[in-house]
Parts: sequence; structure tokens; C-alpha cells
Amino acid sequence: MANQTIRILLVDGSSVTRALLTRTLLAELPHVEVTACETSKEALQKLSQTHFDLLSTALVLPDMDGLALCRKIRKTDKFSYLPVIVVSGDADTRLLREGFAAGVTDYFDKSKGYKAFGSFVKSFIQRHSGMVGQVLFVEDSATAAAVTCKILEQHGLKVLHVNTAEEAMSYIAGTSEENSRIPIDLVITDFFLEGEMTGGDLLYAMRVTMHLSQQELPVLVLTGNDDQKTQVEVFHAGANDFVPKPIIEEILIARVRALLLIKHQYDAIKQQAETMRWIAATDSLTGVRSKRYLVENGEDYLRDASQQPVWAMLLDIDNFKLLNDSKGHITGDHVLAEVGDQLNASFSDAMVVRFGGEEFSILLPNTQAEQAMQRAEKLRQDIASLRPVGMDITISIGIVSSQDFPDMHLTQFLATADKALYAAKERGRNRVCIHTDDGIVDSPWQDSTIPIS
Repeated sequence: MANQTIRILLVDGSSVTRALLTRTLLAELPHVEVTACETSKEALQKLSQTHFDLLSTALVLPDMDGLALCRKIRKTDKFSYLPVIVVSGDADTRLLREGFAAGVTDYFDKSKGYKAFGSFVKSFIQRHSGMVGQVLFVEDSATAAAVTCKILEQHGLKVLHVNTAEEAMSYIAGTSEENSRIPIDLVITDFFLEGEMTGGDLLYAMRVTMHLSQQELPVLVLTGNDDQKTQVEVFHAGANDFVPKPIIEEILIARVRALLLIKHQYDAIKQQAETMRWIAATDSLTGVRSKRYLVENGEDYLRDASQQPVWAMLLDIDNFKLLNDSKGHITGDHVLAEVGDQLNASFSDAMVVRFGGEEFSILLPNTQAEQAMQRAEKLRQDIASLRPVGMDITISIGIVSSQDFPDMHLTQFLATADKALYAAKERGRNRVCIHTDDGIVDSPWQDSTIPIS
């Protein structure tokens, strides 16, 4: 839903207002297309030609008022569920009295200003974004399936129909033979299905075996039996809601909209949590991982058998304190930020961490000795050529391999790399030193003028 293009039809008799409202919407909403027109006649013509997700209309139009336009829209099968916002100077008695009967979804008081309109529409879309998504529909009756699929697809939903609960389980688990696995936003299933598994069995398996919550994957049950005992059984099995047969389109769509909104809100909260986790694990200045991330994940990374051998690189910007003292901390921060960018670009396959101050660590997996030394030397050369904010900088690097020290914990492993880093500093800076099980040696490419590939 995040990158779904929202198409808005804007109807207003004033060309100035249309221009201002269009500009506001384009500025406020990142994925939006706005079509503006002057009259209700133009609006109805455009609706017949193009799909829109939202209609915004002034209460007073040159040829018809906004409420009359809304009534016309609601009388058509194609647009009967299109959200409609009426923009008015105030919530007068007529609008409040007749708006609901006319089918107005919401109204905006334009006396609050154009910028507020953009925020209002953004919030409105978030609250009414339900009819977008992929539905897995489980129904063994070909006739019922054809009718229901048509209803759902007419409302803009993508529908995957399967005949049995077993097929549905296979798809949800990702083990089906479908060419491409599309994430499911909602399951609609008949409660009584032919075959070994009923709709109730499918529900129970989803909630208990697959541990899918009612928010993570909502389920709407269709049942021809509307007695209270069956209703209780449906909810006990893990359904979010049910619709009795024969299906009434308005009731089905209202239930689907509500459940898709639950799903979209769950996805938004999950994404927000992931973003917050990423922020906590990232150093804000340099863009590499934070030391906290290293502490929480580094030991498992080092111990992972599939990533052996692991190399640790500990690097330090040479004479950084002198640079900070002479050029100021703002310049120093720019240098750190550009070094962080270079590290992320050069070691996208590794765990890159700001270890503290001007010191960084890299855990590089699945790398043999010659390649590790080459990459360290290439990094040293790249940083020497970087010249962030016009400054000449160099780095010293100490590296160590888990092949030489297989039983060390992370703290010991990094301390060993630190000894090699200290040696690089002592031997003149701007160099790479390797701590092997025989001692500390210089990089064999230290004096090479040939770029390392």
C-alpha cells in the first residue's frame, strides 16, 4: 500500500482553488495523481473513463451542487463505493442533515486553509485505504466462486481462488506450485468445504499451527448456517468476522473493507517497528551499524559456521584529533560521514560498525586470507583518495582471521585486531597490519602502487 498510486478527482468551480488544492495534494502525498475539473458534468465524464480512489468536490458547483453530484455517483453500480469528500466553508445545517443521505463520506471545512486540506486528505486516505490488497478465496462451489470473485474484483481487489482448504494451506505456507507467491492480505473461506479439511480446520491450522494472528492475516468466513451455535463456532475457530449466505454485496464489501484496514494497520505498525529497530541499530552520523548492534549480534555472527572464515578489521582515522582541533568538529563530522559512506559501499556484504569516535570495525564473512588482505589494502587506498570536504586523510587497519584464532569470543577477537591496529599506528600509520598466529606482519601490498581489484 505504501507505494500505491492514489488517483484523486478534484471538482471545484474556481480555477485558482483547483490549482492551489492540486499543488497542496502533490506536496503532501508522495504517490498521488490529481485530476481537476470545473463542473459535475466533467467529473462524471472523467469517472466513466478512469478509475479514481477519491473524489473531492466543492459544495457549490457551476452546474450542480456537491450533494447532488454525490447522489448521482451513489446511484451507479461502478462508483457506489467511491469515497467522496465535500469541501465547504462551514458545516452548515443542510450539509450535516443531507450529507449522510447523499452518501458523503466526509467533509472538510475550507476555512482551515489549503495546507490543512492536504493533511486532511492524507489522514483520510490512511483511514479509508481498505480496498487494496490480495484476497485468498476458498470456495468449492464454482457458481458461488464466480459471483463472489466478480464482486471483489469490481472493487479493485486481486483475488486468488482455490477450491480446498488444503490448497489454501499450501499457498499460505509458501509451498504451493504457484509461479509467484503474492503476499495475502485477507482470507475469505466457506466454513463448510468438501474434502478432508473444512473451513474451520483451515482457520484452526492458521491460528494454532502457523501462529498467524487475526491482525496479521484476517479471515472472513462465509456460511449458509446463521444459527448462534455456528456463529460461536466460527469465532472460536479464529475468524475475525462472518457473512451469511446468500451474500449481499454491500454487507460483504463493508466486512472486507474493515478487515483489510486491520491488515493495513498491522503492516504499518510492523513497518514502523522495523524502522525504529533499524534506527536503533544504525549510527546516525556515519550510517553504519551502531556499537549496540555489534554487541547484540556480533558473537552469533562470529560463531556462525556458514560464514567461516570470518575476518575482523579494526580501522582508525589517522590524526583525527588534530583534524578536529584544527578544523573544528563540524568538519570532523563531515569526514566521519563520508568515511561511513565509503565503508558501506565497499563492504555491503559485511557487518560494518562505528566502534567509537573515529574507530570502525568490520566483520567480513566467507573470506580467505589473500582476498581479506586485498580488500583491506583497497580500502586504505580508497580512503587516501577520498578527500572528504577537501581534507587529506588516511587510515590504519588491523585485521585478524577466525582461522588463526578459532576459539576466541568476540571481545578477544576484536582485541587481537586492535593489537594489529596499534602496530599499524606504531609503524607509521596509513598501513594494514595482520595479526596471524605467528605474530603481527605488514600487508604484502603495503608499498604497491598498483590499484587492488
